[in-house]
Amino acid sequence: MIDKMLAFTRAIFQEMEPEALQKRFLEGLLATQRVERGSLWVRRGERIVCIEAAGDQSEAVLGVAIPADRPSIVGWVIANARMTTSRPGADPRHYAEMEQDLAVKSSLILCFPLILSSGEVYGAVELIDTSERGARLNLDEDYLELLSSLVAVGSVALGQALAFESKSKECHGLKLALERYRALPPIVGNSPAVREALAKTAAYARTDFPVLITGESGTGKELFAQAIHQASERRAKPFLVQNCSCLPDGLLESELFGCRKGAFTGADRDRAGLFEAADGGTVFLDEIGDMPAPLQAKILRVLQSGEVKPLGAATARTVDVRIVSATNRDLAVAIAAGDFREDLFYRLNVLPLHLPPLRERPEDVPALLEYFLKRDSLRLGLPVRRLAPEALAPLAAWPWKGNIREMENLVKYLLTVAEGPVIGVADLPAHFRPEGGAPGASPMQRRASGESAAPLAGRTWEDLERAYALELLEETHWNVSQAAKRAGLNRSTFDSRLKKLGISKS
Repeated sequence: MIDKMLAFTRAIFQEMEPEALQKRFLEGLLATQRVERGSLWVRRGERIVCIEAAGDQSEAVLGVAIPADRPSIVGWVIANARMTTSRPGADPRHYAEMEQDLAVKSSLILCFPLILSSGEVYGAVELIDTSERGARLNLDEDYLELLSSLVAVGSVALGQALAFESKSKECHGLKLALERYRALPPIVGNSPAVREALAKTAAYARTDFPVLITGESGTGKELFAQAIHQASERRAKPFLVQNCSCLPDGLLESELFGCRKGAFTGADRDRAGLFEAADGGTVFLDEIGDMPAPLQAKILRVLQSGEVKPLGAATARTVDVRIVSATNRDLAVAIAAGDFREDLFYRLNVLPLHLPPLRERPEDVPALLEYFLKRDSLRLGLPVRRLAPEALAPLAAWPWKGNIREMENLVKYLLTVAEGPVIGVADLPAHFRPEGGAPGASPMQRRASGESAAPLAGRTWEDLERAYALELLEETHWNVSQAAKRAGLNRSTFDSRLKKLGISKS
């Protein structure tokens, strides 16, 4: 016994990385008692979470969260700060739900509190005997006294390692939040529509309720989602983004929920999904209207219970995330067509935020152009360019069907072709000039009306295909499915062509 204790003590003090330390700690205790199963639990807010499990069916226990107000052995030990033994079938403290899906049940449980040097109880460790009548656990009084001393030493070391990791993550989170804040573009505009959206953003940031942002492509939905997160109590935690229309169904599910090793071809290791990685923070689901129906049901479960189940896992895990979603689709139409779940819509649309297109707030156009010219000039190391009044006039009247994204692309073009410090009418692309065609007419519309959009001579087939694809995407507000339908192609073929042409929404 003494040799085992010395080996155990050396092992735990050789490790300071929490995951390795908690594994060594638990495995060492199992070896001293010669039992098959064990688990480490820590108190996190209103939950008691299993952070390490060893032995048979440990993967089904790891990550399980027990509500602190429900009877459980670990909850009793944490509350009373003392060791206990329990025979599950006869003990009302036992949280039986946890073992419902386990093939081999517990016969006898020995549980110790995990106590810091300050006397604070932060968790518990369970040693579980699954043999018939619990015959393996050594409950001799002297033996348990020595084992309690061993647990006390290990729990202080583990507690310090976990505290150090928590502080490191907090500092890293604050650093990332500060970097994101510094890199966050400002929301430019003083129109009534923008002021109203900003007022709602500030109000929504004070809560944890789901937000649904609607608006055309390019109106700044992700920017407003970031603004809500940065102004909320979750600002020091992750803000993670997933576009729901750019991945195949199976890959999207593994990105959101994670997977276990062997869950599918290529899953060579356990991997946390977006929801687990964002625990404590915000998940932004862009293009939620394009999410496949099977995944919609899983998102509904996250909203209802905070549970995520990785692909290939036997049990679900509880996460604390705020969901902000966005779409450029009319979800009422999608619901009527059977493409979107009505119950999910009501869960997502607790706090609605609609962003108007740029054509509905023309008074913001000059300020936005000035901002993008200044920003991109500084990025390129160029003197700050400005627009001549006669060049600004047609731009202020332009309908901006591509919204902010179209404006950003125009500014990049102007900084590339304009040579002087002042950008004049001659520097504008032809279709922006007064003589370049009817305001608001797309190249397709100008060709249909007999106007000349651009000469075809001297352009390659790939140039023409790229221009055609971009026009389709602009006409459909970057809805890939609709653009593919207009082109007479299935979505996967059209998406493959976009990738080959180097076209992406970003």
